[in-house]
Amino acid sequence: MTPKTHAHLSKVDPVIARLIKSVGPCPLTPLPDRSPFEALIRAVAHQQLNGTAAETILGRFLALFPGDRFPQPEEVAAVPDEAIRAAGFSRSKLAAIRDICAKTISGVVPHREALAVLPDEEIIGRLTECRGVGRWTVEMFLMFTLGRPDVLPVDDFGVRNGYRIAYGLEEMPSPKELLAAGERWRPHRTTASWYLWRAVDLSREAAAASAPATKPTARTGGKTRAKATPKSKTKPTLRKAKKPVTPAKPVKVRKAAKSGTRRAGGA
Repeated sequence: MTPKTHAHLSKVDPVIARLIKSVGPCPLTPLPDRSPFEALIRAVAHQQLNGTAAETILGRFLALFPGDRFPQPEEVAAVPDEAIRAAGFSRSKLAAIRDICAKTISGVVPHREALAVLPDEEIIGRLTECRGVGRWTVEMFLMFTLGRPDVLPVDDFGVRNGYRIAYGLEEMPSPKELLAAGERWRPHRTTASWYLWRAVDLSREAAAASAPATKPTARTGGKTRAKATPKSKTKPTLRKAKKPVTPAKPVKVRKAAKSGTRRAGGA
């Protein structure tokens, strides 16, 4: 992202300005060689799995095809169900892969060159026609693969939680409230979202740094337990974490009911 982007966000929002100062420039860049077909297959593989497990399954899947390139939809369509299942995909994910193949071959999922001239909402509408692909998945595709600059994934748990932390709120903002608050970030809402994810990271680092030190575990009665370090004897030596970002005057947002967690890679 360009210095112009950071300058705009710093001007319109002092909270984001503090995050930019704490974290540094946003390094987001598009992935120019990744096709929509590949991006959607990878997204399906990561749904409801941690990154390591998903990459293991993808590795076995890619081993079904010759060469180092990602397979074409026609090649995937020709592989038997049993082989794809043996790579580790569930039946529901297999069905999603088959549908993505069919819709790419038919043109419902356009080639990357065709997507370049389509607005974000039209891309979302077309790609969510695929089984197992929801709005959140396409928003991640827009942000990380196409590098679209003005995407605000209001249903993303991390973005909403980052907003709560950065603005010093007691409750999560609702998607509707976050959408309204994000109007001031246009046309750079992708970068603003990235900094809200970083606000969560800063909060975790600060919490880890302030955790009490512990002594090595000691055995008592055949069981292992951790002994807390007495404060009067030992002072913990901890690396200082960056100060959590909070505004001087928290933005007022009405209390919203907590909503469920959305996992990365989910639809």
